[in-house]
Amino acid sequence: MRRLIARRALLRRGAAFGLLGPALGRLPAVQAAAPASPPRLVSVGGALTEMVYALDAQSLLVGVDTTSLFPAAARSLPSVGYARTLSAEGVLSLAPTRVMASEDAGPPAVLRQIVAAGVPVTVLPANHRFEGMLERLRRIGELTARQPQADALAQRLREDWAAAQAQVATHVAQRRGKPLRVLFVLSHAISQVMVAGTDTSAQAMLEYAGAVNALAGFTGFKPLTVEAVIAAQPDVILATDQGLQAAGGAAAIARLPGLADTAAGRAQRVASLEAMLLLGFGPRLPQAVRSLDNALLAVAPA
Repeated sequence: MRRLIARRALLRRGAAFGLLGPALGRLPAVQAAAPASPPRLVSVGGALTEMVYALDAQSLLVGVDTTSLFPAAARSLPSVGYARTLSAEGVLSLAPTRVMASEDAGPPAVLRQIVAAGVPVTVLPANHRFEGMLERLRRIGELTARQPQADALAQRLREDWAAAQAQVATHVAQRRGKPLRVLFVLSHAISQVMVAGTDTSAQAMLEYAGAVNALAGFTGFKPLTVEAVIAAQPDVILATDQGLQAAGGAAAIARLPGLADTAAGRAQRVASLEAMLLLGFGPRLPQAVRSLDNALLAVAPA
């Protein structure tokens, strides 16, 4: 103990004169670590933006794309334009440290320009399944340093999902094994009408709601044709709220060529939901399935 006290006294005397004997060595300077700057994120994809807000990480966002409409606060953030037609200049002008993008973001050349400028781009696959949505949530939890929040939210979503599936199962049982045949119509204007085939978010949502896609034999979206729609003979026509508005309402949708010659068209059995809720596969997915189930039930034939 006496030696330790004497050593400390010697250190203090040496420090007072700015000298430390070579036998004791030179003490390294101790500097406080500079706090890490928070990431600056650009989110390209409405569902991804919803997840950032659901994790209370919105303070990290410096820009979003035009599909980021929910929650309403996201609309006040700087916009980088439509997800499929980004410009490198527009994104880089926000000085992001990372871009999070859905898999349909592009063009690819623009994404490569952003990476070449030193900004990482993380592309999160859509994977139109409930499990795929949870995986995207987990990754965004990592990117925003909100892993505990992401885990907690995922658990709540699993419980909500079980309740949504139970609701759907009850209504399917009431239909006695005869699922509704539903035709999904995507309309940006009365002259631009597309219908959904397999391998689409619309088909996945119909399956989750206990319905079947009235159209088969093709993947993705294709222009509506009279022959295909008449052959499909859907029980219900499904649209987005935005598409319904663009087309002029449910009556206008029902009068479209081909649809007017179906029982669903003649009876104006048309249902709709907000586009991002219906197709986004974001954290509102359980709510979306319940809402779709209720909307189809409300217009389904007896």
